[in-house]
Amino acid sequence: MRADCHMHMILDGVDWRQAIARHRERPDDAFIRRVLGAYREAGFSWLRDGGDRWGAGKRARELAAEYGIVYRTPLAPLCKAGHYGAFIGEKYENLREYTALVRKTRENGGDFIKIMISGLMDFDCFGRLTEPPLPAEEIRELIHIAHEEGFSVMAHANGARTVEAAAAAGVDSVEHGAYLDADALAAMAENGTVWVPTLSTVGNLRGTGRFDENAVCRILDSALENVEAFAGMGGLLAPGTDAGAWAVFHGDCCEYELLGLALGPETDAVLDRGVRALMARF
Repeated sequence: MRADCHMHMILDGVDWRQAIARHRERPDDAFIRRVLGAYREAGFSWLRDGGDRWGAGKRARELAAEYGIVYRTPLAPLCKAGHYGAFIGEKYENLREYTALVRKTRENGGDFIKIMISGLMDFDCFGRLTEPPLPAEEIRELIHIAHEEGFSVMAHANGARTVEAAAAAGVDSVEHGAYLDADALAAMAENGTVWVPTLSTVGNLRGTGRFDENAVCRILDSALENVEAFAGMGGLLAPGTDAGAWAVFHGDCCEYELLGLALGPETDAVLDRGVRALMARF
């Protein structure tokens, strides 16, 4: 079974502003149907959306069964005011407001909670993130609140200590996970966290000239080393392209190819185990 465990229906891989504008007044059914058709044509049958606040993912979930696809969405991702994610998610100032948004997600039929707890990779500088992460105690509270409300939690998380804190708090999946170390990988493995490394967001930048080529290749090589190490620990890995991000297009099988560089002949078996774990939780 082919799955994309992290994608964004609202985005198109070209221009995020124009992509969002396409759905700003109401979800664009023609676009959504083209995307679902592309996934069906490529053999995908399970999709997990990273969310948006305009309802594109929610509308895709309503249409997905027509294409033989099971679709999961958090509705809007939840991000702390002043931190990464505001361009696509719902903002909160404090834990009280966050709790209200979690309950709003339940009332509106969200399948899970997505939290934003770190910045992005700086693709021009290996090892650097765009902003400091949330504190470990705050990460723990965000995950605890969502779990208490009956949700699984997807966390956008980069940086070793951020991922280690999320795993220790019982997060269900970590998305991206750049710059991990042995302690962070062990924490995910020991706590049964599913890691969705979204290698395509890095691998697809190679040769484009948009970012420093050496930095891009170093970031990818580091991620591949960590994927191999995590698989060796028996960790749960799942394929997610982050489709809609720049140069990552819906229905592309690039993530399977990139993960195969690290996992070799065990790729299908390892990823099948991770996908099934996500399906059970989300």
